[in-house]
Amino acid sequence: MTLTKPDAITSPPAKPAGASGPGRRTHATRIAAVFLILGVVLVIVFVLGIAVGSVNVPIADVVRVLAGGERHGVYTTIVRDLRLPRSIAGVLVGASLGVAGLQMQTLFRNPLADPFVLGVSSGASLGVALVVLGAAQSNATFLAGLSGVGQIGIAGAGVLGAGLVMGAVLFAARRVRSTVTILVIGLMVSYAVSSFVAVLIASADGPRIQQFLAWEAGSFRSVTWDQLHVLVPVLLLGLVLAMLTIKQLNALLLGERYAATMGVEVRRTRFITIGTSALLAGVATAFCGPIGFLGIAVPHLARAALGTSDHRVLVPATVLLGGSIALAADIIAQLPGADFVLPLNAVTALIGAPIVIWVVLRARAAGALGS
Repeated sequence: MTLTKPDAITSPPAKPAGASGPGRRTHATRIAAVFLILGVVLVIVFVLGIAVGSVNVPIADVVRVLAGGERHGVYTTIVRDLRLPRSIAGVLVGASLGVAGLQMQTLFRNPLADPFVLGVSSGASLGVALVVLGAAQSNATFLAGLSGVGQIGIAGAGVLGAGLVMGAVLFAARRVRSTVTILVIGLMVSYAVSSFVAVLIASADGPRIQQFLAWEAGSFRSVTWDQLHVLVPVLLLGLVLAMLTIKQLNALLLGERYAATMGVEVRRTRFITIGTSALLAGVATAFCGPIGFLGIAVPHLARAALGTSDHRVLVPATVLLGGSIALAADIIAQLPGADFVLPLNAVTALIGAPIVIWVVLRARAAGALGS
């Protein structure tokens, strides 16, 4: 992945905190309207995500089941046991990847940074690959054990792999002054880990490769209630930590030197920001696969909608928008009326690639990209 110069982030400047008058009231009205729209859209796609699938459930029955009523035995099973966990996972993973991408773009002051530039996704892929591809060939029951509770083992391996890479990057972050150096270290670790995964794929048999590729394509469909008991509290913790660094991220918008003059402990903030982003991206990737483009695209869409880079409103807007786009992509991937499901990564790429092109062209027009 090619990144732009780290000193340029193409987004509207943060609105001055002390601004007043009609302009401020108009801006506040715009923000309130955007949040109202984002909230309504999230509710709509959440309900649609539960209603749409191989068996379409009437929206009225979906609402009734979610409200605790009993309407149709089959519909109740589909909604509560199968699709509700999927939709909850979609909201949380989309929100987490969006916020993690926002953190990385602010920290590195780079419009094309995303949560995976630190190698966290590659670390999760390595953990899953070691479990799925590196298991003993003689274990004939292994693949069968990957369904149900066994999926938690895959997610656990992904979390462990992401955690190891995250630990290495955090170790560098505490000892290196330059964020550019940390970025390069993360990219090099990512390349090295990816090459090892490629070796594992080359030496594995067909069924195991298919199992790994299915995880790598990204999906919310395999998330169960048991997994949500781990996924929900961890991702909520990461989102809360991100909320707690809003003031520091706003200061970093104007550079580390400016942030230091404002009393921000830059190294500590960098360490917490990288750790939070890696936690959000690593856990989301471990459970649902490496879902691309959300971390890049969602923050830019939120900035464009709000007309500001103020993280006090940008972070919650990214949460709502990230959840909505992730669920919308999952609905598209279901291909209502078809007998097959698209890879989620293919859909997010179709959504995110045009946005990335727009960001690059906008940055080039602003002189942020070299010719």
